[in-house]
Amino acid sequence: MGVLNVTPDSFSDGGKWMDPKLAVGRALEMEAAGADILDIGGESTRPGADEVTAEEELGRVLPVLEGLRGRLEIPVSIDTQKARVAAAAIAAGAELVNDVSALRGDAAMAEVVRRARVPVVLMHMRGRPKTMQKRGFARNVMEDVTRGLREALGRARAAGIARGRVILDPGIGFGKSVEQNCEILARLAELGRLGCPLLVGTSRKTFLGALLGGAEEGGRAWGTAASVAAAVLGGAHIVRVHDVGEMGQVVRVADAVAGEK
Repeated sequence: MGVLNVTPDSFSDGGKWMDPKLAVGRALEMEAAGADILDIGGESTRPGADEVTAEEELGRVLPVLEGLRGRLEIPVSIDTQKARVAAAAIAAGAELVNDVSALRGDAAMAEVVRRARVPVVLMHMRGRPKTMQKRGFARNVMEDVTRGLREALGRARAAGIARGRVILDPGIGFGKSVEQNCEILARLAELGRLGCPLLVGTSRKTFLGALLGGAEEGGRAWGTAASVAAAVLGGAHIVRVHDVGEMGQVVRVADAVAGEK
């Protein structure tokens, strides 16, 4: 899954793809580089990020979706917590909803997903992006993540969303310490017991910078590669990355190794 942030403040590529023409070009580049899914987001969910209105989010993502209509062969995911944005994006061609709030951020989101019959990513997060790294971390991260994802599955089931349309994301970096992020990757196979495909996003994240002695976002490629390999070997079905071509190579090799286990 290739990441395309059309935001001014995303932690890694904020401001780079605000021009819809540049964003469309970047999307086509990622498809050519081997992306299987394109994830477009118009609101940053980095630690400390401020929320934006639905109008502002739509103003960022709709021109890109419209510019890509009929030009991409891979499915597009809309990264949003807002039902109104998800509905408009689906009408404009998006085929998957990536909701970091796991249906908690907007009471109408579940109905939008159910009616559209599209897959949905439900992610574990402690709190909200604005405060998630400021509140206390869980004492037992695997228990916390497992419980949270089970609750997310319960919300989806109660809303009439078929289990076969749900993808689970443990939320690396979302309200977890450096050590807890590593533990999740090491024990990822345990989350596979929940019976849904797993999406893992580690690309360029802060915990990698901490492990690499304070490396900035642009210097975390090798750390990202190691974490992507770990995710695949742990059973991840989808990895969400910025550097599609390079991480595609990592995935192919890790997948071949995993197939021999």
